[in-house]
Amino acid sequence: MKEKISVIIVTGLSGAGKTKTIGTLEDIGYFCVDNLPPSLISPFIELCEKTEGKINKIGIVVDVRSGEFLDLLPEVILKLRKDARFSAKVIFLEASEDVLIKRFSATRRKHPIQEMATIQEKIEEERKRLYAIRATADYIIETSNYVLKDLKEKIVSMLSCVTSDLINLSIVTFGYKYGVPLQADIVIDVRFIPNPFYIDRLSRQDGRSKEIKDFILSFSETKEFIDKIENLFVFLLPNYIKEGKSYLTVAFGCTGGKHRSVAIGELFEDFLKRKHHSVTIIHRDVEK
Repeated sequence: MKEKISVIIVTGLSGAGKTKTIGTLEDIGYFCVDNLPPSLISPFIELCEKTEGKINKIGIVVDVRSGEFLDLLPEVILKLRKDARFSAKVIFLEASEDVLIKRFSATRRKHPIQEMATIQEKIEEERKRLYAIRATADYIIETSNYVLKDLKEKIVSMLSCVTSDLINLSIVTFGYKYGVPLQADIVIDVRFIPNPFYIDRLSRQDGRSKEIKDFILSFSETKEFIDKIENLFVFLLPNYIKEGKSYLTVAFGCTGGKHRSVAIGELFEDFLKRKHHSVTIIHRDVEK
């Protein structure tokens, strides 16, 4: 049986990480095109198909730069998904308004929407224009708290799981004082665990250290909690996979995001790897 051509369509908000994502796809062997009008996607893929296997992984960026042609994208995506020759996935990237404004300020690039007066108005208008496309996405990635290295690791890990019968998991540890991660599917509060911050010899360390892990594991409630969490996910993950979910973000939060959440996140990561799941971990607030 002829192998399906993998088609990844990358879209989303300007400044949310599309350039880094398409660069990552190129690094792992995808033939990539930026800013391809939706009406040209099918002819382009047909052309790649004629290479007789030389091009079997394609990455395409489509966004508001397509102007009035952007409205054609949902229909194009639907047709690709119905075509047995292709495996089509959509990655949608987004970020908070504050982060997008900072990124535009840092890069000094113009926003592609010109008819609005302020950058806030342009971002809001772009969200409206992309609303229907966002609904088609297989993967929605909120990049506000990602550095470039983290985003690349997430994309690679995510795509490696597309054809797997395992779920791709992302762990985020955070401090409630800095806000709950927007991308989290499941948020777990670990502030009930005694806080090592109040012990002089431990306060300057973080949850990645053996001393912090040993401290929080010295409490019976921590051990019972870990046992219950592991049993919960032994139940949940096969059912998520059965329902077709291929990606899940679990967030662990404590007060400052430096000690308890980090240690629990790393212990949970070890558990998932023992179960042979693809997993990445980000300690969002550990350096704050």
